[in-house]
Amino acid sequence: MEMTPEAYFDGLYESDADLDRVADRLREAGMRDISVAAGYGRLLTFLVAASGATRALEIGALGGYSGICLARGLPASGRLVSLELKSEFAEMAQANLTAAGLGDKAEYLVGEASTNLVKLKERGDTFDFFFIDADKENYPYYLEACLELANPGAIIAADNTLLRGRTIDEKKQGPSVRALRQFNLTIARDSRFQGVHLPAFDGLALVRVKA
Repeated sequence: MEMTPEAYFDGLYESDADLDRVADRLREAGMRDISVAAGYGRLLTFLVAASGATRALEIGALGGYSGICLARGLPASGRLVSLELKSEFAEMAQANLTAAGLGDKAEYLVGEASTNLVKLKERGDTFDFFFIDADKENYPYYLEACLELANPGAIIAADNTLLRGRTIDEKKQGPSVRALRQFNLTIARDSRFQGVHLPAFDGLALVRVKA
């Protein structure tokens, strides 16, 4: 089988015990591992650090893979707030970040993301970096909610913008596909920010919020 570019580059990096632990814990719990791709996880760490972000918001925690990647890019005094619908995922993510020595940076809010996004706005929280990796039908809403919580120049990243090829398949017209198409078009054309799409793995959108 021919090696993909993604597999080639992944093979250049040594194994990561903290991230491997996440996959192991998900498997042991019988949970589906749909964490962000390893290459994009490294990119998240790079972007958080390079942007100088001190506060990050994650929508969708799963087992803590992306949370570890985000927290690694933050300074020692940085803070990660993670929104997760299911308590079992939030508990696993918290445990995995703690095992990675990053637990003191993270706050987990369990429940509907839409409800917790309102709570964050009410308590006056703002963020420098966002990562969206949750229910795809709500991506357009999450983008608008993040913009309301964004500091000038903040970066918003969103995973799975290709939906395993369904986004570019005209025969697919499900609600998640339509929502992602709307989201992707907004990233490309909205004048409130600078946007770019990365087509590797399952697609990643990046946005920089204009001042």
